Amino acid sequence: MLRLLGSICVLAAFLTSAPPAQAAEAGRLVAVTDQAYDSPSAARIRLMDPAVAVWDTAAAQKWTWSPTSANGFSGLTGAWGLPSDVKLRMKADAYVAVVTDSRGLAALIGYPSGQRLWAVNVGSANNPHSIELLPDGNVAVAASTGGFVRVYTASQGSSSGAYVTYPLPDAHGVQWDPTRQVLWVLGGSKLAALKITGTAAAPKLTEVASVPGLTGGGHDLTPVLEDHDLLWVSTGSKVYQVRKSTATIVTTLNEAGIKSISSMPNAQEVRTTPKSGCRTDWCTDTVNFAVPGTATRKITGAEIYKARVWSSRYE
Repeated sequence: MLRLLGSICVLAAFLTSAPPAQAAEAGRLVAVTDQAYDSPSAARIRLMDPAVAVWDTAAAQKWTWSPTSANGFSGLTGAWGLPSDVKLRMKADAYVAVVTDSRGLAALIGYPSGQRLWAVNVGSANNPHSIELLPDGNVAVAASTGGFVRVYTASQGSSSGAYVTYPLPDAHGVQWDPTRQVLWVLGGSKLAALKITGTAAAPKLTEVASVPGLTGGGHDLTPVLEDHDLLWVSTGSKVYQVRKSTATIVTTLNEAGIKSISSMPNAQEVRTTPKSGCRTDWCTDTVNFAVPGTATRKITGAEIYKARVWSSRYE
């Protein structure tokens, strides 16, 4: 059912552009992590409008961000250059965004102001890959080379570096589940749910569930916005839909190398897959909509790693 949308349906569903805050909850915009392997200062988060057919135009780009001294990141710009994740969230009834970079940065910023609310350098050797804002204001970070998920006490101050750790080899994904009040984490062939107890200043992590049957190389973990009980999971060789309430796989697709997958509330899929000729073996200049090859948007010269539906919804 998810894969029956043709290019006409995909394009017809894209509404005209709107101010960033309005478009966020409609799920009409898509954020991409545009890396710049040879020129870190050129790396950007780009918020793009799928209703604009040509993404090389100014009309397509609705917002862009990178850390600078002016927006509060003095001393941390060296931890930037390979943005690996970005998500829109809400905090105290205001839009915010969480961002990670493989060179070390983990940050919480105002949206659309881009101003720093919290940030730390997780360390480039740890390779931060995913990030999530928790209801108490703390921030979860998955680091692949470091082999861990950390919950940082971001609620305690803009530079708070205290954390609690859950060991997870090849950690690549974190996703909050508001219904079950758990943090889903993905690494290798393991997808688990963590209960967070203790206090915001001193959190504790306990594994309370896991999902059997995933193949190795777990990579992306996002909500299926058209169904509150499902998660998207991509691994090295498969794409899955997982039912959270039963911790079971309900759909398996034999599709390899999907670096990011998410979907809009009307079930349109948004994907990235490495493209031959891109600077690294994990990047692309193209975002695929609905089904790869059905509808695409391209930024010439970009080194896109992930694409995210720009919605603050956790599920």
